[in-house]
Amino acid sequence: MGKLTLPRRVSVLGSTGSVGVSTLDLLDKAGAEVEVSALTAGKNVERLVEQALRWRPKLAVVEDETKYAELRERLKGSGIETAAGADAVVDAAAADAQWVMSAIVGFAGLAPTMAAAKAGAVIGLANKESLVCAGPSLLRTAKFAGGAVIPVDSEHSAIFQVLDPMNAQHVSRLILTASGGPFRGWTMEQMAHATPEQAVAHPKWDMGVKISIDSATMMNKGLEMIEAAYLFSMPSERVDVLVHPQSIIHSLVEYADGSTLAQLGAPDMRTPIACAFAWPDRLPWPAPKLDLAAIGQLTFEEPDLRRFPALKIAKEALAAGGAAPAVMNAANEVAVAAFLDRKIGFLDIASTVAETLERVDAQGFVAATGGDTLETARQTDSIARRVANDVVSGLTR
Repeated sequence: MGKLTLPRRVSVLGSTGSVGVSTLDLLDKAGAEVEVSALTAGKNVERLVEQALRWRPKLAVVEDETKYAELRERLKGSGIETAAGADAVVDAAAADAQWVMSAIVGFAGLAPTMAAAKAGAVIGLANKESLVCAGPSLLRTAKFAGGAVIPVDSEHSAIFQVLDPMNAQHVSRLILTASGGPFRGWTMEQMAHATPEQAVAHPKWDMGVKISIDSATMMNKGLEMIEAAYLFSMPSERVDVLVHPQSIIHSLVEYADGSTLAQLGAPDMRTPIACAFAWPDRLPWPAPKLDLAAIGQLTFEEPDLRRFPALKIAKEALAAGGAAPAVMNAANEVAVAAFLDRKIGFLDIASTVAETLERVDAQGFVAATGGDTLETARQTDSIARRVANDVVSGLTR
């Protein structure tokens, strides 16, 4: 295998999560010659210290300030600078890095990702919420600063690889594929009694807890529809979802002449990470190869919007525009946390999101707010979380 011979300054935001771990594993297996500027974690100090001693970043940051003393003590004498807190994570994102992996889960990833964009870095974007809550602003900021946003989600990476910019005006549809999650064949009655342990048991992908729950509700695909619309300047009615349980075809681009182009790959996050890291080149590494004969068949089906209403909710939020996607995202984060805490049932997740959107819209907020800038997104997020928590409280009385 060849190596990247040009040293690149790299930061990994959310380095201890599944995507962050996959990123560092990829760089290791590829023998990439990189200088790590910063590694950040939410609260997993043990893994952060292990990574820091391996990669020797200039800076290691833990967002949870109660974990700072442990981080500082365990890295004492290493020459690695340490810091803690949300502001420190933002500072790390703006550090001197040419390429930044944005892998912090949830709305918490928006401010650091925006900081990396302002710094002119090339961003490998795995944080869905940055685009959902402030997509146009993030993309404008990155372009103005001379950087770029390259998607890491396998679905958007697939579109990114096969959508020819010279023929973008001839694209008739973007089709995101979905595995269907762990409850694809479950009835509504079965899902009503689903436990958090069952919901996180994804049949194909090894992901973090929150993303796994989103996959089970198919809200992850709803978020991805909004991402795709912003990333590729596509109206909501031309972004569709197709269930593909094998997770081999990651997305398709349908052109006006009847041609449909697809990107295929093994269900391994390191493949789209490699694409985002080396683009427009290709990174040699011992990647898992497809054996289509062994796989045997690829199957497809339409998503069931009755059993998985999150898709319909997301499409409506995208069509509504303004602050609606950010409200939806905040409500979903609240609802997922409540489900994991066993305060509400699995089916209550989507209903909580829908009711939050209705209540906030009734206040005239969704229609009146652009939801584009970082500050507006923060205001939207705060208001939506208060409303969503009220909805959850009503369900748990």
